[in-house]
Amino acid sequence: MSLYIIGIGGTGAKCMESVIHLAAVGLFADEPIKLLFIDADESNGNLERANTSLNIYQRCYKLVEGEKQQSPWMKTPIEAFEVWSPFSEKSINKNLGSFFGYNNLKQNYQTLGNLFDVLYTQEEREVELDVGFRGRPAIGSAIMSQVDLDTLDQEPWRGIINQINSDVAGGKPVKIFLCGSIFGGTGASGLPTIGKLIANKLKKISVRDRVKIACLFVLPYFNFSAPTGEDPNAVYAQSDLFLLNTEAALRYYESQAQEMFDTVYLLGNSNSTPVKFSIGKKTQRNHSHFLELYAATAARQFLFNSPPTGTVVLIGREGEKQLNWSDIPEENVIKSALVNATRFAYAWLSNTAVELTSAKDKGVDWAQRYINWFSRFYRPNPGMLGKIFDKKGEELPDFADPKEQEAIRIINYWCQDYLRWLYELHQCQGDAVNLFTANSFSNPAGQLKQEEFSQLVKSDSRDEGKKNQDTVQRLHVSLTSEPRVLNPPNQGTAGLAKALYILCRL
Repeated sequence: MSLYIIGIGGTGAKCMESVIHLAAVGLFADEPIKLLFIDADESNGNLERANTSLNIYQRCYKLVEGEKQQSPWMKTPIEAFEVWSPFSEKSINKNLGSFFGYNNLKQNYQTLGNLFDVLYTQEEREVELDVGFRGRPAIGSAIMSQVDLDTLDQEPWRGIINQINSDVAGGKPVKIFLCGSIFGGTGASGLPTIGKLIANKLKKISVRDRVKIACLFVLPYFNFSAPTGEDPNAVYAQSDLFLLNTEAALRYYESQAQEMFDTVYLLGNSNSTPVKFSIGKKTQRNHSHFLELYAATAARQFLFNSPPTGTVVLIGREGEKQLNWSDIPEENVIKSALVNATRFAYAWLSNTAVELTSAKDKGVDWAQRYINWFSRFYRPNPGMLGKIFDKKGEELPDFADPKEQEAIRIINYWCQDYLRWLYELHQCQGDAVNLFTANSFSNPAGQLKQEEFSQLVKSDSRDEGKKNQDTVQRLHVSLTSEPRVLNPPNQGTAGLAKALYILCRL
């Protein structure tokens, strides 16, 4: 089965970031996920962070893909097309007037020029759009309306359509999932336009009936205040217009866009989280939000269990201002995967990575004496303490090999990025998120307390005796004795990480 996910605008990028993290913990299929980011603001901070998470994921996936040990971690290949902007093919100033040739309209087509004046203020015509559509769907819709089927014959669209066509010809079920906000600029204008273009293109090549298309509309879930003294005529996003933008977008969907999508998901939150004001570019970098976790679970549902065509999917939670495990879709499956990954990332950073750093600083001889599992995964020094090592030991990788040291850094990066994302999900003002004891990893790049390892999961039903025995040290002892992790080729840094991941499963 082939899954294509298209994230439009900053919110779309944040939803894709959560998809990447859920894929890392094994909640998607073995088949590749193919991602496309769409944004007029190609330096958007949310997009940049999603791409950073993607890069870390791809490096970590490549590191462990050769290991045959059965583990859900990093089982899904993720491929990404080049970021696409509606300005990509136009060597002009990025403003509305230049895009439509406003001066030419005024000189040669006065009626059209006058209409343009009625529809858009001078500020809206002249403001630079290299930071996106500034929360103005009217601007974004005008730009997006000029994207046509011919544009879809250029990259990355040519590659996407060719791959979809090839998948269909090979008998693979194909699913396309679009996501973004409908209360801002890029998402509100891009979701229906891009959806329609794709649907029409698939009809043109006679495969639309064999491709399922879904769209996730994210309703308002954050707010901000413009800085004091901001020019009232300046063009920028205004959160007090979000509900009005949302209503207009939903009315458009109801009247004109229903046939584009087989399934529609609607996500919103009654508690609006304050974020820092930003016009765009790198400073538009908002913390992850639990609503984006829901967005990723919607993509998972669409992949594995598509609702009937024409369905609009909503979801609710038991309490308005809190989020518990019982509020998570497919609670048992998703909780198990997230708990496994969180325990692994915490155990790795709090102890395993620390011991590996000590081994690098103090040498292999020291590591063999004081780290009980070291010689299980790395080549021992022959004859150390009078021991004679067999051929199997000689075949283990050299701990000092630059590839092994780079592997340690990559896994460190992934653990830190994952825990950073998970911590941010718990920091939504006005909502008590009761999934993990997130304060334990508020600084995943810093010192983590090993004694808090057994208390990471909220609503943990284990008795206190089992919790007291649940320590990182006991997991490390199991690395040399647990049958599940002893079989080769479970060796080196990648093997160590996968073995620990398996042992961290509750």
